[in-house]
Parts: sequence; structure tokens; C-alpha cells
Amino acid sequence: MKERITLTEGSILKTLIKLSIPIMGTSFIQMAYNMTDMLWLGNYGSKAVAAVGTAGFFSWFGNSLVLISKTGAEVGVAQALGKQEGNEAKKFINNSIRLNLIIAIIYGLGLILLRKPLIEFFKLGDAEVIKEANIFLVISALAMVFTFINPILTGIFNASGESKIPFLINTIGLIYNMVLDPILIFGIGPVPEMGVTGAAISTATAQMVVTLLFLYALKNKREAFFKIKVFEKLDIVSIKKIVKLGLPVAMQNGLFSIFAMFIARIIAVYGSTAIAVQKVGAQIEAISWMTAGGLSTALSAFVGQNFGAKKYDRIIKGYFATMFLASAVGVFATVLLVFGGKAIFGVFIPETQAIELGSMYLKILGYSQLFQCLEITTSGAFNGLGKTIYPSITSIILTGARIPMAILLSRPNLLGLDGVWWSISISSIFKGIILTTIFVIIILRPIKKQLKSVQAIY
Repeated sequence: MKERITLTEGSILKTLIKLSIPIMGTSFIQMAYNMTDMLWLGNYGSKAVAAVGTAGFFSWFGNSLVLISKTGAEVGVAQALGKQEGNEAKKFINNSIRLNLIIAIIYGLGLILLRKPLIEFFKLGDAEVIKEANIFLVISALAMVFTFINPILTGIFNASGESKIPFLINTIGLIYNMVLDPILIFGIGPVPEMGVTGAAISTATAQMVVTLLFLYALKNKREAFFKIKVFEKLDIVSIKKIVKLGLPVAMQNGLFSIFAMFIARIIAVYGSTAIAVQKVGAQIEAISWMTAGGLSTALSAFVGQNFGAKKYDRIIKGYFATMFLASAVGVFATVLLVFGGKAIFGVFIPETQAIELGSMYLKILGYSQLFQCLEITTSGAFNGLGKTIYPSITSIILTGARIPMAILLSRPNLLGLDGVWWSISISSIFKGIILTTIFVIIILRPIKKQLKSVQAIY
């Protein structure tokens, strides 16, 4: 069976849909890992959710570090394959993995050594939540190599047009996590009740299973560029290219998580229930940005390969086709969150106060879903071209603006806790509008003029 999808030929819409569906499936699986923990822990108690949510900020920041090598590999591999340069693709793959593993080891050790001051930063004020957050952080740090390597292997397969393989592998990992989670959290038979510790062990071992399956898949690939050699010397030229492509995206996501930590401190004033509401609400809201993220990744691979092949007309048509799909997702998410938020949230935390706060969170965030989808999808187009700096700067500035907005709007004489949610929603709306406008003016207009001039010659 043919696994790779040719991105530089054939129907654009059909190609994008065929490529993006497994990628979106993989994105939802990543979301489902967190949602599975939150679903079971929500029934275990809001304090457990608060502990996992707090420690989860550092896993989130770790994902930002992954993006240095992941983005560099995705863009580099896609463009190299578009130019039909297999050796260049192999260099990007091998060096991005080596860099990724070095960062994973350093970051994991750092989390273990600095766990207490890192958790104390949030000023949780609850000894039980603090204790459980420390435990979850340590177990997550011990599994950091697996957590880091899986996204980059996923990205490499996606960039080559083989999005089905990571989808199947991550699905197996999710099933493993879903089965093990309730057993370890609540205890069944001879297995003792472990609560937050059980959730951490379940997720960590699931990530390890996924890594082993990826290694097996790579072993069976015939293409030379898939042959990985981890323990060879780093190629400095390739590393520089990878860092140049990936660092802006990593900084964007890293600062995003840091800004979110400051937002969490503002939310913490309202108690552990408010913290739990934000953590669970963000997982529910992920239905849109995970879908848009899948479209963004597919568009990045599509644009990268066609840019390498110098098929600029396909880039334009592919961008608008993907934006149409992203808009449909955004509108659907808005309707779902604004009108069905209360019923959805009640499934996760069956506590009256949490349901009321959660339904308002989803309603306010619901208004920005369309713009969020446009921003995320357009970022993928920028990344495919290797112009990662534009979405990074836009996101850093406007996401950073959430902090002063949240401080202002959350004053008791204004909107209180709802003011924090509005700061997030308003910034998302502006990011979508501004980044899409930048792409049209800086990228699409010059490409269209160039194509017209070429057509005039012939």
C-alpha cells in the first residue's frame, strides 16, 4: 500500500485533506492524553486537577523546546524533498533528532533539580496540591526523552507526506493510556489507588510505548533519508539551519507558556476551583486549535514541498483551500462552546461551582475561535516558506498583552475572573486578523505579481 502522499502534484484540496486528516487525528490524540487525565482526575477531585494542571505548565514549556528541532526538521525535510534532495533531508532528520535528545536530557534534569521553586512560583497556598504537583513534575521529567522524541518523529513523517504512520502509532499510545489511567488513579484489584502519581506513570509509560513503535516503523523504512544514526557527531551547518528555522517558533511557544504561567497566578487568587476550570476548559477548547494545528502542519508540509519544487501557484491555491477548512472549524467551535459549554464542562468536573465558572470560560473563549483557527493555519503557511519570524513576533506581542489586560479587566470593580478569560479571547481575535493580513500583503501579493509577470512572458 502506498503510504506517502505526493504534495507537488494532483488535486490540491484532495491532497491537503488526505494529508491533514491523519495529522488532525494525531493532534486530537495528543489532546486526548491530557483530556483522559483530566476526565479521570476531575472525578477524583478538583485539587488533583489543579496539581496536574500546574505541573503541566512545565511539560508545555518543554514542548516549546521540542519545536526548535521539530520545526527545523519539518521545514527542512519538506523543502529538501520538494527539491528531490534526499541527502539534505537525511541531514535535517539526523541532526534534529540529536539536538532534540540533548535538550531533552538537560531540561529533564533541570526540572528535577529545581522542582520546588518552580512549583512555589504559582503560590498555590494548598499543601496537598503542592505535594501532588511536585510528584507529577518529577515523573514527567524522568520521561522527558520520550516526550521530546515523539513529536519530532511525528513531524518528520508528516513532512515526508506519510501522516498515517504517526496517527496509528499515537492511537496505540492513547489506547494504552486510556486503559491504564483509571487502573492506576483509582486502583483496581491488587493495584493500589495512586491518584496523581498513577496519572503521571500512565502517561509516561504510554509515551515510552509510542517511542518504541516509532523506532520499529523507522527500521522498516526503505528510503535512505529515514535511516537514523543518533550517536554520530553533530553537523554544525545543519544545526544552524535547524535552529534558524525552529528558534522563532520555540520562542513563541515558550513565551506563550510563560505568559500563561503569569495568567495562572492571577487565576490562583480565585482558588483551586478556578485553576481547575481553566485547565479543563483549555482542554475542551482544544477541539478547535488542535484541528487548526493539524491543518497548519499539513499546510506547512504542502507549502514546504511546493516551495522547494518552485510551484508557487499551488502554494496560493493550497493556502486558500486550507483557510476555508479552518474557517469552517472555527465557526463550528464557536457555536459548540457558546451554546453547549455548560453541558460539556459538566462531564469533566461534576461540581456546581466549577460548572458555572467553566461554562462562562467556554462561552467567552468561544467568540474568538474563528480568529484563532485563522492565526494557527496561517502560521503553518509561513513556516512552510521558512519565514517563521512573522507568526512568532505577532504571537509574542499580542499574547504578552494578555497579562496587563488580565490584571486590568479582572479588577473586582470590573469583570473579576471573567476579565481574565476576556483578555485571552480579545488577544486571539487580534492575532487572527493581524497575521492573516500580514501574510496576504507580504507573501501572497508578491507571489501573484511574480506569476503574472511570468505568464506575460509566455
